[in-house]
Amino acid sequence: MLGAMRRLLLLPALVLSAAACSETGPIQPPVTDTTLSVATPFLTIGVGETQQLAAAVTTDAGDTLAAAIAWVSRDPAVATVTPTGLLTGQAAGGAAIVASALGRTDSVAVTVTAQPPVQPALQLVTDQVVYPVFVTAPPGDTARLFVVEKRGRVRILRNDTLLVTPFLNITTLVSTGGEQGLLSIAFHPQYATNRYVFVSYTDTSGDTRIVRYQTSADPDVVDVQSASQVLFVDQPYGNHNGGLVAFGPDGMLYVGLGDGGDAGDPDGNGQNRATLLGSMLRLDVDAASPYAVPADNPFLGQAGVRGEIWAWGLRNPWRFSFDRVTGDLYTADVGQNAREEVNVQPATSPGGENYGWNQMEGSICYTPGCSPLGLTLPVAEYTHAAGCSITGGYVYRGTRLAGHHGRYFYADYCQGWVRSFTHANGQATDPREWPALSPGGQVTSFGEDGRGELYVMTAAGRVYRLVAQ
Repeated sequence: MLGAMRRLLLLPALVLSAAACSETGPIQPPVTDTTLSVATPFLTIGVGETQQLAAAVTTDAGDTLAAAIAWVSRDPAVATVTPTGLLTGQAAGGAAIVASALGRTDSVAVTVTAQPPVQPALQLVTDQVVYPVFVTAPPGDTARLFVVEKRGRVRILRNDTLLVTPFLNITTLVSTGGEQGLLSIAFHPQYATNRYVFVSYTDTSGDTRIVRYQTSADPDVVDVQSASQVLFVDQPYGNHNGGLVAFGPDGMLYVGLGDGGDAGDPDGNGQNRATLLGSMLRLDVDAASPYAVPADNPFLGQAGVRGEIWAWGLRNPWRFSFDRVTGDLYTADVGQNAREEVNVQPATSPGGENYGWNQMEGSICYTPGCSPLGLTLPVAEYTHAAGCSITGGYVYRGTRLAGHHGRYFYADYCQGWVRSFTHANGQATDPREWPALSPGGQVTSFGEDGRGELYVMTAAGRVYRLVAQ
């Protein structure tokens, strides 16, 4: 009887407890059993090569948890690793790389080989195009290379054979004086299904247009009637157009724009966030038509500032690229009369960097009395004693050049040399010059194919592939 009474007295409390739980949903049991697993338990790399490591934390039910994973090398003399998992071979031998998260650990057994880096050389792919300014390929396409001609055509190299019919021909829409022209092309990350391709060119009035096209039923020809304008930017002068469009690893379309031209940025566009000029833009071309401003862009919603801006303070970005492994953004910015520069934005950056133009040119003052406070200075630069105009390139991630993974290649338009460096801890390290890679003067651009191999081209109509000697 007493036991029954106690149960009756406890019943209201149990009902109240159940009612309280029902307001917030059922209580989730804590995760008590998790496993940390590395993606590649055994790995071989060469001295000087880099590799991005990956791992995942899963529950006993097989669900993947969003957990920060920290990496450390037990043998840094053999192989080093950044906290985010970028591995670099330092010397021949074996090393253990340990990942940790949520109290769990796992490791990668790394073998570093002493094979010396191959010596890179140039292989002529074609000399039958007219003033090439860019090459690229759709995601996953390893048979074709698309060559952008400044005059307004895109040509296809299929297995190194130049097709007669252009992929795109908009020569009647394009101005080609000086730095103007059809300047780049970018394939949508889902190109295989939506067939969208984006181009950047200066129109017959000299203004910048970013236009989306769709490939026709013939995969080697664009349907020119499918043109849909994404962005129009009035250009006050005939130079400093920037002109590159590229999709980042986040699926957003990045657009590089110069300051609008003339010497010294007379309109002050480089330091004016009310204009798109002098900036790197970041657009979401999938969320709306013609585009939406991504919600995580750094200046979205700020009065008097264009939300499309991802970074600013650029004079003329020629060219920019993303590291296929790390996602870091490399931007080569052409200088005025003194210095050429390379800026690196880490993949972890929330955006908003001010690269300084026209307060600074490289790491020195352009405007008397300038201050570097609040500015992002270049990781590499050179004076005009060594050249006149930088041509930005790519971080090498192909397979032909063993020992050069993680190395950023770039050139000078006038002198024709090709140089490289490795970016580590915010600095350019191990700078080198490669005489065997010099194609001569007027190096217009670099490009990357579907396998991650690199190309360099000249105004004389030559496209070269970087290969091992």
